[in-house]
Amino acid sequence: MKLLHLQGEGRTDYATVHELQRDLLARRVRGEVDDTIVVVEHPEVITVGRARGAEGSVLVPGDVPVVRVERGGDATWHGPGQLVAYPIVALEGRRRDLHAHLRHLEEAVIGVLGDLGLEGRRDPRNTGVWLTDPDGEVRKVCSVGIACRSWVTWHGLALNVDPDPRAWERIRPCGFSPDVMTSLARVMARPPKVEELVGPLYEHLCRTLVVE
Repeated sequence: MKLLHLQGEGRTDYATVHELQRDLLARRVRGEVDDTIVVVEHPEVITVGRARGAEGSVLVPGDVPVVRVERGGDATWHGPGQLVAYPIVALEGRRRDLHAHLRHLEEAVIGVLGDLGLEGRRDPRNTGVWLTDPDGEVRKVCSVGIACRSWVTWHGLALNVDPDPRAWERIRPCGFSPDVMTSLARVMARPPKVEELVGPLYEHLCRTLVVE
């Protein structure tokens, strides 16, 4: 499985990465490329999924672009301090199960958190990965949402490392109150930098997504 880490000068805008995903998706459907994980940090953007009423979860976007996308789910925010991964993966054989694919994405993030000494958990009613905050409340640290064409998945996950917590006030993230969100910076005295988690996330995704 190939890793494509988009770095360069600053962060990569959402439109550029969305177009890259579409290209990789079409080529993967045709069998021209291998499974690829695109890893990136975006400038601020709000994306709106296909859930009914998702547009209503955009509260005060201000000057942040709002983009309607193909993935399932509600509204979410991407921006500095957040590690985003887009696995372009063909679900073949035993992998041909969208619900299992979502669980595998969550499992990879739970593995990354475990390496940091944190106990990530699932919510059986909602996708994503959750952590217990210092105040004892269980909050969401990673959002997960995918799309699929011809059994090739795209879109993916967003892990909150050290984003501006005020960003969530722009939306109802995944339909919840803004205070449902948390980050590694909120639960760790010395959180890692976004780029320090690229390798670990890639390794865990390879472990959870590849079926021998």
